[in-house]
This record gives sequence, structure tokens and C-alpha cells, in this order.
Amino acid sequence: MTKQSKVVYFILYAFWLLLFVVAPLVLIVYQSFFTVEGQFTLSNYQAYFQSGTYLRMTLNSFWYAFLITLFTLLISYPTAYLLSKTKHKQLWLLLIILPTWINLLLKAYAFIGIFSANGTVNDFLSFIGIGRQQILFTDLSFLAVATYIEIPFMILPIFNALEEMNPSFIRASRDLGANNFETFRRVIFPLTLNGVKSGVQAVFIPSLSLFMLTRLIGGNRVITLGTAIEQHFLVTQNWGMGSTIGVILIVAMVLIMLFTGEKKKKGAIRK
Repeated sequence: MTKQSKVVYFILYAFWLLLFVVAPLVLIVYQSFFTVEGQFTLSNYQAYFQSGTYLRMTLNSFWYAFLITLFTLLISYPTAYLLSKTKHKQLWLLLIILPTWINLLLKAYAFIGIFSANGTVNDFLSFIGIGRQQILFTDLSFLAVATYIEIPFMILPIFNALEEMNPSFIRASRDLGANNFETFRRVIFPLTLNGVKSGVQAVFIPSLSLFMLTRLIGGNRVITLGTAIEQHFLVTQNWGMGSTIGVILIVAMVLIMLFTGEKKKKGAIRK
């Protein structure tokens, strides 16, 4: 690639970044300082931090995002580990990735049918004698669907970390007398921790701003900041308050990325 081509690609990338990343962020921050009438104000931020409702929404958002991430991790790590040991791992990985190609709205409506009063799950519960239960529009159904949707994004980075791990470390651990649990705790998990952190970022951050699933699966019983942003932009038309909540979410996401990001060790060899 010539120097001129590199300059052209850099200009195109910088233009794309400026237009679709920087400009929307600037507009959100700018709009957060205006009222519905278009007057400059700081009252949006004051209302957010002084409102018990918004603070409860923030706690709910972090709590549900934490639960989704936790359940996703508990399912994804063993799955990724077993996947790395299978013979046709690439085929199984493809089957795990395939659901991500389906539109989120279609998957949500599919789960509405599965969890509804006359759905597959209630038919099974009725067949074994438990009887039909209210599954849809509950916290359980919301967490189950959100976890299912986010699983591939947790499996991929963990699987890549497991694939990149040097097998000689495991053999050395066994030669030194470590059992399977000690090998996992002292060798495998620490060496794949960066993959876990990447998966946590890929799951926790989007889970903070879920609003479609909270409405369709949770029946608005699950209230998060994503739901509040949707209401302010589409219902109350208070774009200033909606932008303020958006800024809070952006700051929270940046802090999470810094907290879960890979930290460079002091004294590392510089190339």
C-alpha cells in the first residue's frame, strides 16, 4: 500500500469517525443543556441527580446489566471451554453465531410466543402437571431473553482467548502436580482474563441501555435508563432530559471500559 493510499484511507476513516461518532456525541451533550422551549439551562442535570425516580432507574439499569452479564458469563465460559476442546469447533462456533444474524425484534416476538400463556413453555408445564404460569412480562423472562441474546458476544472473546493460550502452560501445571481445579484457577482463568473482560464490556455496556426487550418481554415492569430515554425522545418530546440521561449513560460506559480494560504492567518491554 502506497503512502498516498494510506492518506486517502485515513481521511475517509477520520471523516466517518467524525460524522457518525463524534458529531452525535457532541449533539447529545449540546442538547442536554436545553429545555423543551430551547432555553439554555443546567436544570436537566439538577433534575436527574435530585430525582429519586431517575436514581432508581440508574440502579435498576446497573442491577439488571450486572445480572445479565453474570448469567451470560456463567453459561458462556464453560461453553467456550468445551467448544475449544471439540473436534469441529469452527462449525459449533458458527452455529452459536448464527442467531446474531436474526433481527432482534424477530427474536423478541419469537420469545413472546414461547413464554405466552398458550406458548411452548406453558404447554410443557401443563403437561408435567405444574400448570400454566405467568412467565411473560416478568423479570425472569426479561433476564432469560436478554441473556440468550447476549451469549454469543461473551463466548467469542473467551473462545479466542482460550485458543490463543499456549498449551504448554497447562502441561507444565500438570507436571508440577496441580489438579484440574488448580490448573484452571491458577493457569487457565488468569490467562483468559482479558477475554472475559472483553466479553463483559460487550455484554454489560449494551445491557445498560436496553429498552426494546424491557417493553416487549418485560411489559414495562422492568424500567431502565434506556426506557426513560425512549420515553423522553418519542413520547414527552423532552429531548434535553433524554440527552442528559444519554450523557450519564455514556460517562458510565466510558468508566466501565476503563475499569475492565487491559492494564499495561509497569516495566513491560517496549518494542
